[in-house]
Amino acid sequence: MSTILELKNIKYKYPNGPEALKGINFRIDKGEKIAIVGANGAGKSTLLLMLNGMLKPDSGDILFTGEIFRYDRKNLRELRRKVGFVFQNPDTQIIAPTVYQDVAFGPVNLGYSDDKVRSSVKEALSYVGMSGFERRPPHQLSGGEKKRVAMAGILAMNPDILVFDEPTSALDPAGSEDVMELLDEMHISGKTIIISTHDVELAYPWADRVVLMQGGRVLTEGTPDDVFHNKSLVKSAKLSIPVLLELYESLIERGMESSKRLPKSVLDFVHLLERDLYEDLKIKYGKIHLIDADNIEVGNISQYITKNRISSIGAMGSKAKLMAEIEKIELDFTYGVIDKCLLKAMNKKDSLIITNGGMIKRVNERVKCFNEESKRNVEIIEFKKE
Repeated sequence: MSTILELKNIKYKYPNGPEALKGINFRIDKGEKIAIVGANGAGKSTLLLMLNGMLKPDSGDILFTGEIFRYDRKNLRELRRKVGFVFQNPDTQIIAPTVYQDVAFGPVNLGYSDDKVRSSVKEALSYVGMSGFERRPPHQLSGGEKKRVAMAGILAMNPDILVFDEPTSALDPAGSEDVMELLDEMHISGKTIIISTHDVELAYPWADRVVLMQGGRVLTEGTPDDVFHNKSLVKSAKLSIPVLLELYESLIERGMESSKRLPKSVLDFVHLLERDLYEDLKIKYGKIHLIDADNIEVGNISQYITKNRISSIGAMGSKAKLMAEIEKIELDFTYGVIDKCLLKAMNKKDSLIITNGGMIKRVNERVKCFNEESKRNVEIIEFKKE
């Protein structure tokens, strides 16, 4: 992977305040999903604000595409075009009287033509599932809707890196699931995603790489397995290890499990138990039906569900969810869809995933990986247009 941003020995002290960053060394590679994890006051937000030039370090260097960054207007403009930042509180970010004007603010300031501004706003709002909200005043929106508008404002500028400070803060479980689904969708489209969070349950299954912080320092970084399996470091960061790891270690201590592969999801955990209980039995599994939302007409999904007697339905991506809404299809899964459908398959139940674009490939790869690791044979049936 090529390194896009690199921080070398970054130090920063707020005026009349504490030293917030104490010699941070950190890099961002293209295509990663990175979680900056730490308790409140660890320095996570300050670190993120360095990434697109909103804060300038007191000492140390930030390298952007391999060159030391200079804080003049031209370079800041280019950095902020490449690195989009979504604040923890969307009210901090949303400033215009209508949704359209707010999302258009970035493209207008980048000098886009009127036609390009309109198309960028339309595409960004569609991507986050907010088409039709263009004339709405932001103060009339819910917290989740405001978060989506803030995301759209950044997406309209088409950055390579998207930075989210506590992306699920103040959202209910359903809103949190929707936001994380959007982050996954952005990542599949080729974006590099960085989040800060104190929620180990969110970071553990989601991230490719975890950076653990405490007191303005990086305690360690690595894969989620490596970081969260280090109990002493996690404890020193004033956090707890993920519940799935606690359950797994309890099984190890009781001699009930010997696998060295750490479970990162409920599916992984169920597989560990199933393997020990049914290792020598031939089990019949349910099937996962897969519909490409780009390859089916509105109205035909309901017919397919009825014809194949499918009871569990999930949708991945804004377009798929919109089609389900138009057809009045009640969705059982909107986040963690693939693993939840695999769990249904293990219970001998058929399910359906509606999605599109690069996520079609992701579904196939995840199911293939599960089959290879578990020595199971869950079948995918893809809808074919007649």
